[in-house]
Amino acid sequence: MRDLPLEAVYPLSFRHEEAKILGQHLKQQHSVMLVGMKRVGISNFLRFFLYNPEIAKIYINDEKQHLFIPVDLNDLIEREVYPFWVLTFKRILDSVVVDKRVAQCARDIETLFLAAVQSNDLFLLIDGIRRSIIKITEEGVIPTIFFVRFDRISDAISPEFFANMQGLRDASHRKLTYVFTSYRPLDWLAPRVFTKPSLSVFANTIFIPPAKPQDSAVIFETYKKRYHLKFSQSTEEALLSLVDGYVQYIQLAVIALQEKQEKELTKEALLEVLFTDERISLQSEELWESLTKEEQDIVLRVAHKDILGKDERKRGEYLWKTGLITQKDTFFSPLFHRFIQQRTQKTAQEERLEFTKKEHLLFAYLHKTINEICEREQIIAHVWPEVEAFGVSDWAIDRLVARVRTKLKQTKSTYEIQTVKTRGYKLVNKG
Repeated sequence: MRDLPLEAVYPLSFRHEEAKILGQHLKQQHSVMLVGMKRVGISNFLRFFLYNPEIAKIYINDEKQHLFIPVDLNDLIEREVYPFWVLTFKRILDSVVVDKRVAQCARDIETLFLAAVQSNDLFLLIDGIRRSIIKITEEGVIPTIFFVRFDRISDAISPEFFANMQGLRDASHRKLTYVFTSYRPLDWLAPRVFTKPSLSVFANTIFIPPAKPQDSAVIFETYKKRYHLKFSQSTEEALLSLVDGYVQYIQLAVIALQEKQEKELTKEALLEVLFTDERISLQSEELWESLTKEEQDIVLRVAHKDILGKDERKRGEYLWKTGLITQKDTFFSPLFHRFIQQRTQKTAQEERLEFTKKEHLLFAYLHKTINEICEREQIIAHVWPEVEAFGVSDWAIDRLVARVRTKLKQTKSTYEIQTVKTRGYKLVNKG
C-alpha cells in the first residue's frame, strides 16, 4: 500500500470549480493543459485530485473505470526524450502494479518494460508503452497520464515527440488522455511544434489561479495538524490574507512562523517577518523572472497605478489569466506587491557582497565537499532541509548558485563553482 500525500484528506469541496472542470474534460476523454504561475499550487491540487478515492465518482461521474498515472518530471534527471519515455513507462508500470482492476496485465507490462529498457532503443520503448496502454484499455479501464511540470522537458519537444504522443492516443482509440501542468501553455513552450490549430484538437487549456480563501484555509489547517502547530486566530487570518492563495507562500510562511516560534503577530509585523524571509523573497524573484520583458513592464506599470490600454492588456493577458494581477488591477498578494515596490527602488549599489544565510549554507556545503560533485538533491537536503518535503525548484537552486558565483568573482576569490551537466555543481580552488 503506497503512502498517500497530505492532500488526499482534503474535503471534496477543495478547489471545487477546478476539479469540476477537469473532471468533465476527463469524462469526455479530452486531454488538458493546466497552466498557472510558478509554484501557485497546481501540484497541490493534482495530488488531491489523483489520490482522493472519491474523485472519479464525484467529478467524473460516469460508468467507466479510470486509471490515473502520475508522472512527475521533477524525477527526471536528464531532460531528454529517451529518459522522459523511460520514466513514463516506469510510472505506468508502478500504477498497474498497485491497482487490482488491471492486475491481470501487470506481469505482461513489466515484461514489456524490462525488454524495452534493456534494448536501449527509443522505437521499442515507445512501442512497449503503446502495447501497455492497449492492454490497460482491453481491461475496460481508461488511462490518464498526468505529466506534472511538463515545462521541464520543453527543450526536448520536437515534431517527432508530438507525433509519438498523438500516436499513443490514437492506438488506444483515443481512450488515453493526457493532463499536462506547466507555468506556460504548450504553444508557448514549443510554438513550432504545438501550433494553435494542432493544439485546439489536442488539449484544452485551463488556467489555475491562486486558491480561494476557503481552499487556502484547508491547506493551512492540514499543515497545522500534520506539524502540530498553534497560532492565534488573528495571526492565522493575517497570514492567509498576506499569502492570498499562493501555495508556495503558504508553505514557506508556515515554516517561517514555526522557526520564529511567535504565536501572536500583528499583520504589519507578520508582513515584515515574511517579506524579509530569504526563501519567500527568492520565490517572489522566481515569479518575476518567469515573466517576459513585456509582462514585467506591465507589472511595473500596475505597481505605479498607470492606466493600461486594451492592446497592453491583450499582450499581458497571461498575467490576468493566471491571477498574478487581479481583475481590480492589484497583485495577488501583498508580499509580491511589496517585492515589486522594493525592486523599483533598489539600485545596484545597494547589493551587498557578503553572503546571505542561504548563500552561506550553499558555499559551506560546497566547500566541505570541495572537488566533489554535489547533486541537486544533496544541495536541497543541506541548504533547504526545512522545505525539502515541499520541493525546491530548479530555478531556486540555479539562482542561489549564480548569486554565490557572482559574489566570489566580485571579491576576487580563488574559489569557483563549476556546473556538472545533469548532475549538479562542484567547488574548486583555482588559486
